[in-house]
Amino acid sequence: MIFGLLPKEEAFFDLFKQAAHNVIEGSRLLKELMEGYTDVQQKIRRIKEVEHIGDGITHDIALRLNQTFLTPLDREDIHDLASALDDILDAVEAVADRFAIYKIAQPTESAIRLADILYRAAVAVGHGVDHIAMSHEEVKEYSVQVNSLENEADRVSRDAISELFEKETNPIAVIKWKEIYETFEEGTDRCEDVANVIERIVLKQT
Repeated sequence: MIFGLLPKEEAFFDLFKQAAHNVIEGSRLLKELMEGYTDVQQKIRRIKEVEHIGDGITHDIALRLNQTFLTPLDREDIHDLASALDDILDAVEAVADRFAIYKIAQPTESAIRLADILYRAAVAVGHGVDHIAMSHEEVKEYSVQVNSLENEADRVSRDAISELFEKETNPIAVIKWKEIYETFEEGTDRCEDVANVIERIVLKQT
């Protein structure tokens, strides 16, 4: 452990872990929605419930930050990590919302792939948060995974949008799917943000 000389305030780490694993659950539910496109409204409601739980955890972190004189990490880092984790869930909910609002009949293969990539990135983020008090090398492993998955999502999204403009003749469908693909990609971008904050935190303590 690298935080042995820091003031004891384990609640922050516990809350970060709760937030990260809530992100994993939200992304898992989105992946489940894409892979089994039935009971759509019920599954979207469940995603919204998870996002609401995430908002509560973010609020708890902010409240504790305001009430704690000596924090185990820089206040800026605590705020940035909490916000970045919350942003992932916001993107997950935004994707689900668009499937409901746009009355999408079925997800495309690209959407299914992007949901899987986002879920795997969220899992890597969760591992990174779980190991935030470990060495830089241990944490870097998960950051590399997230970065690789973000690049993969970028390629899948780019190819899907390119195919959309090439083959889709309905301009409304083009607008809908382009926005969906970009929102998926935003989710993996936010996962990369979390990985960057974690690396920054660990480097400060080494």
